[in-house]
Amino acid sequence: MPTAIAVTSADLVLPPHDRQTPPAAVPSLDSLDGALMGMHTLVEQHGYVIALYPASTDPAVIRRLHTVRSVLESDRIALLPVELPPLGLALLSHQLRQLSMCDFSPGVLASSARLLAHYIYAGAHLGSVAKLDRVPVSLKSHAKSWVPGAQFAVLANPRAQLVRVGQEELAGPEFGTRLIVAQGQAPSDWVNTTLAPAWRVQGVAPVALPAESPRWWGTGKIVEFAAGLHDVSVLYQLVSSVRREQCHWCGLELIGDRCGFCAAPLTARSELPVALGRAGTPAGAPGTSVRALPRGAT
Repeated sequence: MPTAIAVTSADLVLPPHDRQTPPAAVPSLDSLDGALMGMHTLVEQHGYVIALYPASTDPAVIRRLHTVRSVLESDRIALLPVELPPLGLALLSHQLRQLSMCDFSPGVLASSARLLAHYIYAGAHLGSVAKLDRVPVSLKSHAKSWVPGAQFAVLANPRAQLVRVGQEELAGPEFGTRLIVAQGQAPSDWVNTTLAPAWRVQGVAPVALPAESPRWWGTGKIVEFAAGLHDVSVLYQLVSSVRREQCHWCGLELIGDRCGFCAAPLTARSELPVALGRAGTPAGAPGTSVRALPRGAT
């Protein structure tokens, strides 16, 4: 059985677009007994579990996750907080589900989450940014959000950006992506008719809006979107191109600068940046034109 990829709620599970992608696990967190039983079953069935949860998750839920791992005394459970917006996290978990069928070890799979997150473009189309606190908002933008009919496009990852719709454009990916779109209380075609062509995406798929999204973005009048790599062969190439190391603490394989299971950092001798270009250069580093994935790559 492949390594289990788990998320904290069912609305963070994207439907597979092929028959090979395994389902995500959604362990019950309503009670400690249920959480213990569910996680124990996953470990027994899959050997290793990689559990993703939003960094904005209720602290009580986070404590329960760590309590479960502590009570089970298992070093086969990776608990990974993710700073992405909810739909971006759903896309990341889907990518890990795709890669779980490949020949990567659990340690490499867990530590690849931080690398893959750098290549996810997650944002939203909003009618107001008055309550948005996840992305820097200027006083001018706050004032404009009270103007009737004002519309904003916000990018939270990989870099923060806020623009007025019709006046500026969001910086898009320079590689081939597939776009997923979730409509909130104020449906809009802007993402499909304007953003998707501008970003030259290779497909658009509608999905359900995660329950956490209105709280994350500060409004229910939202159209959330996330663009990322969708071809498993490209995902495989990206992860396999990074040098593998052995965690000095738990002994698992890893890529990047931190073990996904025990969170131990690499020693200075073997430390690597998280996002790497094709020549081993940090993606977007000053003084380099190396890009990990050229525009249009599939």
